[in-house]
Amino acid sequence: MAESIDAVSVDMEKIYLGGKEHFIRTGCGSVSVIVCGDQDKPALITYPDLALNHMSCFQGLFSCPEAASFLLHNFCIYHFSPPGHELGAASISPDDPVPSADDLADQILEVLNFFGLGAVMCMGVTAGAYILSLFATKYRKRVLGLILVSPLCRAPSWTEWFYNKVISNMLYFYGMCGLLKERLLQRYFSKEVRGSAEVPESDIVQACRKLLEERQSSNVWRFLKAINRRPDITEGLKSLRCRTLIFVGDSSPFHREALHMISKLDRRNSVLVEVQACGSMVTEEQPHAMLIPMEYFFMGYGFYRPCHFRESPRSPLSPSCISPELLSPESMGLKLKPIKTRVSLGL
Repeated sequence: MAESIDAVSVDMEKIYLGGKEHFIRTGCGSVSVIVCGDQDKPALITYPDLALNHMSCFQGLFSCPEAASFLLHNFCIYHFSPPGHELGAASISPDDPVPSADDLADQILEVLNFFGLGAVMCMGVTAGAYILSLFATKYRKRVLGLILVSPLCRAPSWTEWFYNKVISNMLYFYGMCGLLKERLLQRYFSKEVRGSAEVPESDIVQACRKLLEERQSSNVWRFLKAINRRPDITEGLKSLRCRTLIFVGDSSPFHREALHMISKLDRRNSVLVEVQACGSMVTEEQPHAMLIPMEYFFMGYGFYRPCHFRESPRSPLSPSCISPELLSPESMGLKLKPIKTRVSLGL
């Protein structure tokens, strides 16, 4: 990556979730970053899954008053979009080279340097979780901690590679057609919210379907191509020293990947939280299940909720539902235990 490339920011008048959009020119093209909050605070960056942006991947989490208040009280949020995935994006020129996963990780570094940021907290979903994990293995000193939702760390299996190839061909020849949207919704959500012949699909699925219609299929194809060629970063995970909190829905097609990843991370610094009856995108399907684990995770860094939210969040995950290991002093300080915590909808 060329460090000498000048970055140019263009402030837009559009406001998304209380933030302002910046376009940063990097060595592998422009990237949209939505900045929310006080830029003097520590930075938390987000990176969404394939075909999504911050509106379709993190709105559920940031719409929770408890989560929004806690996160904005402690952090300035930088919502990254994969190239060409931002709202209103035009098609990227076919003459522009398709970035690799490494290029996208390097692009994050360029953006952090542009904003003058040091070490940051990272939150990503599936493909976005992979890009942030890759970034963490390449630039360990620039990452304070990782919050990963249904993450990937291995190269695609033959099954995933072939499936992604089919999706890629559909994008290339047919665009964002109805069948393709159904395949993507299966990637994101559990059957419970996707609905059936007897049960209508939920509001979050309907909203996501509508936002998918706005994606430029050629831009999604480019991101998918990068993810389908991703290298295995399992060995690099062993060298990470930052704390890592992993969420995965037990109905996620990437559930096994999350279990593999947690098994390769340092046991002293990593925690796995499994969410029952949930797909890959826990941030949208069951965002309240993330609140208590995140709060205790952030306590280890000295971050606390503002005083007007001293009472426990209105969350289906109450402290009594969490294994004692997660609530131990080690988990709130220097060490986090590798556990699995299931969240029941009936709580």
